Amino acid sequence: MEIKQLYTSCLSEAAYFITSEGEAAVIDPLRDVDTYLEMAKEQGVKIKYIFETHFHADFVSGHIELAQKTGAPIIYGPDTVASFKIHMAKDGEEFMVGKLKIKTIHTPGHTLESTCYLLHDEQGAPYCIFTGDTLFVGDVGRPDLFSGNLSKEELAGMMYESLQHKIKPLNDNIIVYPAHGPGSSCGKNLGPETFSTIGAQKATNYALQDMTKDDFIKTVTTGLSTPPSYFPVNARINKEGYDSLDDVFHKGLQALNTTQFKEKVKEGAWILDTRPATVFTEGFVPESISIGLDGRYAEWAGTLIPNKQPLVLVTDPGKEKESITRLARVGIDNVEGYLDGGYETWKNAGETIDLIIDIEPDELAMDIPHDNLLEIIDVRKPAEFEAAHVKGAVNIPLDTLVDPVNVAIIDDNNNLYVHCAGGYRSVIAASLLKRHGYHNLRNVLGGFAKMKAEKGIPIVLPDSVKA
Repeated sequence: MEIKQLYTSCLSEAAYFITSEGEAAVIDPLRDVDTYLEMAKEQGVKIKYIFETHFHADFVSGHIELAQKTGAPIIYGPDTVASFKIHMAKDGEEFMVGKLKIKTIHTPGHTLESTCYLLHDEQGAPYCIFTGDTLFVGDVGRPDLFSGNLSKEELAGMMYESLQHKIKPLNDNIIVYPAHGPGSSCGKNLGPETFSTIGAQKATNYALQDMTKDDFIKTVTTGLSTPPSYFPVNARINKEGYDSLDDVFHKGLQALNTTQFKEKVKEGAWILDTRPATVFTEGFVPESISIGLDGRYAEWAGTLIPNKQPLVLVTDPGKEKESITRLARVGIDNVEGYLDGGYETWKNAGETIDLIIDIEPDELAMDIPHDNLLEIIDVRKPAEFEAAHVKGAVNIPLDTLVDPVNVAIIDDNNNLYVHCAGGYRSVIAASLLKRHGYHNLRNVLGGFAKMKAEKGIPIVLPDSVKA
């Protein structure tokens, strides 16, 4: 028996590859399925089943393409309605993978079809459970994403019953393998680990503590942030189907010369630059949006770029396929080519370039007392801003900057200093502001993490912290 967790940090997502006696099962696969096919080939096993815990909202699953390439059936739990062929398992139905038994446990709450899979080892003992978005380390799945006309309170009530009657009675030593880890927007505040045990979660997870159903509903529905805009799109794609990734590559991996690249932009394509933020600010093709591969690239691309928006890419040479693959994971598959040779091709052709001025926090500290037109724009999330921020800063979260209405509050006569927590999001924000016509920009290097240590920058703390 071997259980391998395949964790993708960019999406805080965990897929699983399980093998026994020449057979394999895959749980919650990503859209780029070659990884699983190569693992099966290397280990000499046949993929027998593809298990899905629910219709994912935060990424496009590889269930359909993997089924087409292996012949393995796609298994969903009860109450699943899909536009493609599936095996809808009954609650308690069992599947054999080699000498392993995998039991279906229907746990509605995150979504109606949410299902966990309890694995018994080769000796028949319960060993681990794949909980999808039902149970995380330190949290549970949010009940407000994608379940038709049901309210979040109704779904939270279902989740209470699922946890009380299906999860909490399990043995304490059973390993918990969730679908997500820290940073995921599928819960409120996931813990730092990517696996745990039932016993540890019963002891520490707020949602598994003793409380009434009404108290549980109130607890899990309070404090939910607005989910990223691409979540309902991805849930629909996972339910209805999608184009083959091979077709996406065929279209997107087209090398464009400068003339062809400019023609695509003239026709309406957006320019996405996937180079590191620190490189982007030194020079880029005008109108480019910076979302670097070195950060939460797919998540921010899904949040900021419309699903069907045509794109052309500027990447570090050799990073074209990775850029397209990670976009496709969140349902963005309308790439129409990339600039052959990247930014250097554009610059060497003598085309107009743009840049963003980077400054250190000490420069900002020197400007604060003397610049009457200084405006500090904090693009972190509201909760981050409320925890501590620079005095006088305006909080405009990054995910709102695609809306011209939100940008309109910024005075383009001011000297704009943009920052986030560490420097990744602020460059994305600065590139968006450039597209909106703001050019008097400074990107504060190191973000709030460095700014709060600078003596000349006044920091506002909540009253509770001050006390």
